[in-house]
Amino acid sequence: MTKIGLISDTHSYLDEAVFKHFEHCDEIWHIGDFGNASVADQLEGFKPLRGVYGNIDDQELRLRFPEDLRFTCEEVDVWLTHIGGYPGKYAPRIKKKITEDPPQLFITGHSHILKVMYDQKLKCLHLNPGAAGKQGWHKVRTLMRFEINGNKIEHLEIIELAGR
Repeated sequence: MTKIGLISDTHSYLDEAVFKHFEHCDEIWHIGDFGNASVADQLEGFKPLRGVYGNIDDQELRLRFPEDLRFTCEEVDVWLTHIGGYPGKYAPRIKKKITEDPPQLFITGHSHILKVMYDQKLKCLHLNPGAAGKQGWHKVRTLMRFEINGNKIEHLEIIELAGR
């Protein structure tokens, strides 16, 4: 079993509560818009970090993290990307690729809208952890935690940090 802490859209702000909420996680996955390398450094110093860059991330972060990251965690095919859309509204860059070769778990950021949706057609779970930073129009900063156990995605938790 692998315990995942999921975070996105920090926009250069990393709440100290993240470390408490992700204390028992095996890995942290950041879905873009780190804002600066310091956020990535702090997370990486705390737990193993996987991430993708977002549209506000500078050249340093774009060299450090890919635009898309596809990998297998236990027995689950995972795809991380910052701007990917969601079931029924996939981003044009993603649409053909995801319909031809869907992952089991598709995780995006960018919208600052927390989403958990299952795409029946593609048999794919979509997650967006919302935004953990203070910049943007969201009212509550959010994270997610979940477990991958073999081929199952289990025990999904939504964590509210606080208002902006």
